[in-house]
Amino acid sequence: MTAPLVVVGGGVVGLCTAYYLAEAGFEVEIVERRALGSGASRGNAGWVCLSHSTPVPAPGVVRYALRSLGRPDSPLYLRPLPDPAFVRWLWRFWRSSTPAAFRRGYTAVAELNRTTFDLFDGLREAGVETTLTRPGMVHAFLSPAEARHHLAVQREMADGRYPLPDDVVTGDGARLLDDALSSKVRAAYLVEGEGVVDPEAFARGLGEALVASGVKVHENVEATGFRTSGERVVALRTEQGEIPCSGVVVTAGMRSSDLLSALGQPLPLQAGKGYSFSVDLDPAPRHTLYFGERKAVASPIGSTTRIGGTMELSGNNNRLDWRRVVAVALASRHYLGRWFDDPDDLIGLIRDPWVGGRPFLPDGLPVIDRVPGYGNAYAATGHGMLGVTLGPVTGHTLAQYIRTGRRPESLAPFRFDRLSP
Repeated sequence: MTAPLVVVGGGVVGLCTAYYLAEAGFEVEIVERRALGSGASRGNAGWVCLSHSTPVPAPGVVRYALRSLGRPDSPLYLRPLPDPAFVRWLWRFWRSSTPAAFRRGYTAVAELNRTTFDLFDGLREAGVETTLTRPGMVHAFLSPAEARHHLAVQREMADGRYPLPDDVVTGDGARLLDDALSSKVRAAYLVEGEGVVDPEAFARGLGEALVASGVKVHENVEATGFRTSGERVVALRTEQGEIPCSGVVVTAGMRSSDLLSALGQPLPLQAGKGYSFSVDLDPAPRHTLYFGERKAVASPIGSTTRIGGTMELSGNNNRLDWRRVVAVALASRHYLGRWFDDPDDLIGLIRDPWVGGRPFLPDGLPVIDRVPGYGNAYAATGHGMLGVTLGPVTGHTLAQYIRTGRRPESLAPFRFDRLSP
């Protein structure tokens, strides 16, 4: 009897990888330390988008982060830690923030993203409840000058890969793009076709499809390491014992670095903490919304609106700082109107306050590659805020790599060796 190929991590990236491996004919098992889809996949904005699939390191972002010191209400909040690894990560992050590095990263993600919506269509046609709708994304701004600058930068970077409007809508007309926008919004533009999913429901749909196809799922099982023989992984070690395997794919988010350390390939991952909550708005947004100056977002998910934002670099922890929840809510009020009067009202208005540690590498790009030194070990992690958008294409392309033994060209920018000092 052939040992299974084991996927470690049951977020959207791991579930998609397991799905396409099973579709390719592999016997697959998933090991998840909690419930499927319970990590960084659960509380995100659910965007499936081309226009915001950009690396976080960008020109000016370090200067912006330094201005956040001592300001926990800042959209990008940096809290320095007395940790040499954190300092090294910030140094490499800074080096990745040049215009040339940003353009390379943007191009890499855009090329990987080309088939994203086709893959979502394929999942739906195969019976997976993706929950994907494509209402489009409205980019809303308080300043027409800021809106035009943002659109110009987007047009340059998009390079024709997705449609953009010719100009922004200004004045009172900006609100007509979505009824939920307030009178403070003085400029906006719509990127048609951008999508949104309910990330919890999407993960659940993938899990159900996997079980139906015969994939064995181990929930509440903590992976602790590997047993190897020469240049091959022969078993996954867990707190409940070993699982023999013919190969392993590490898709465990922030846990990936510890696991890969056991194979001699630790990754410099840092948690980019994001916050979200759900609220009932009247009127509710019809599109996904991006609030330009405040870098917050809103998504119509089911019958509610999920509001999210912030990038908090404060160490690898999931501590919820209520001040950050309040900051996101206050930021949204500039664009959605006065949907609450006082921050004390939020406790009774919002549901499901969430914080999640999204895994970031210092150049803002994921690793999607074979683990150096091993012929049957792979990793797909470090997707940051793009796990839902890039989940299907990561899984599909990595499954192709594992099946054929040949690295697809689109995965070249996501190799391990780019992270060498």
